[in-house]
Amino acid sequence: MSQPNITLYTAQTPNGIKISMALEELGLPYKVEKIDMSKNTQKEDWFLKINPNGRIPALTDTFSDGQQINIFESGSILQYLAERYDPDHKISYPKGSREYYEVNNWLFFQNAGLGPMQGQANHFSRYAPEHIEYGVNRYVNESRRLYGVLDKHLAQSKSGYIVGDHISIADITHWGWVAAAGWAGIDIEEFPHVKAWEERIAQRPGIEKGRHVPSPHNIKDLIKDKATMDKHAADTRAWVQQGMKDDAKSKV
Repeated sequence: MSQPNITLYTAQTPNGIKISMALEELGLPYKVEKIDMSKNTQKEDWFLKINPNGRIPALTDTFSDGQQINIFESGSILQYLAERYDPDHKISYPKGSREYYEVNNWLFFQNAGLGPMQGQANHFSRYAPEHIEYGVNRYVNESRRLYGVLDKHLAQSKSGYIVGDHISIADITHWGWVAAAGWAGIDIEEFPHVKAWEERIAQRPGIEKGRHVPSPHNIKDLIKDKATMDKHAADTRAWVQQGMKDDAKSKV
């Protein structure tokens, strides 16, 4: 295993904290560059050289050829860290094993399904300039369906993990989204096995430390208070809407 020279470009989001939690679980040294999305830092030229898509998280490292490598998309970063820096399989399973492929199933389930659907539920429930009932129902209900799939799967898990007998990137990729379920209008009480899993994973020191990078992870406290939640949504709505306008004018 080569020496890491990792810089994580991130913000306090469900996708952002995936990577810091994985790094902490692996015990790897890393530097953090906080990206202020309210100021469109992720659209600046220097960042676009790292991630042409202008999104967080992103990661840079020194590759085996001595040159910098840029990794973006949270699922890709998790796979990179597992394949390059996890020879003891702390958060992964041996390549070619049954569990290796099962981890990929759930990694893509989250990155292509649960994350995007819950993200759209967030948008229509919290950030849209007007309440569009169809949009809210479409994405909240689809998110709930996906939570039901995960809940049924966890009900059958003998270990309490999504795959195999220990934590993996399959668990890490889901955790931040599940912790924020209430923000999307999803009642976690409907999914007892998911709730129990989320609480159990949260007790791990690596998860606890990593979730507070680059700033405190307070979404679970936020969603307990409707007035505070509504104020936070209103404060965020303005720059979300401005970002959409800027994106409409941009080729990036």
